Amino acid sequence: MRFEHTRRPGFLLGFVDFLTAGLFFLVYMQRGLQDELDEILGHRTQRYWVAYLLGVPTLFLYTLVWMAKIAEELKAKAIELGIGGKLTSYRHMFDWNVFGLLLFGPAVATGRFFNTLNRILIRRNRVPAFRATYPIGKYIETGWRSAQKLRITANGW
Repeated sequence: MRFEHTRRPGFLLGFVDFLTAGLFFLVYMQRGLQDELDEILGHRTQRYWVAYLLGVPTLFLYTLVWMAKIAEELKAKAIELGIGGKLTSYRHMFDWNVFGLLLFGPAVATGRFFNTLNRILIRRNRVPAFRATYPIGKYIETGWRSAQKLRITANGW
């Protein structure tokens, strides 16, 4: 999969999302971001609209923890791909949203989140032949979501 949106302005997106009480990301996630996160992380994540609805009665604490967990998974993926520097994390996302300045805390946290995501997407676009290979019983499965299977024989392949 080739990722088209590799220069998302995270700080601005976080600022707009804070001003709209999270409604902005309800639309933005449905326009492709949720699918990109699923592809990058290698598993289907909980839909944002579900986390948003569960966050309403908890004063959005549930939504914050959900986003912080995804931030930690992105950090692990970035490290796996050899991306260094300042990365998003559970603590960064949580601390900036809870203890940061009223308007700018969430924007700073979202800015770092999208900075990490953009760098992962750029790296994945540069290395199109990058494929995960992992054994499954008597088979080796290759690819991100591929159903290709190679049977292992007595001589190894």
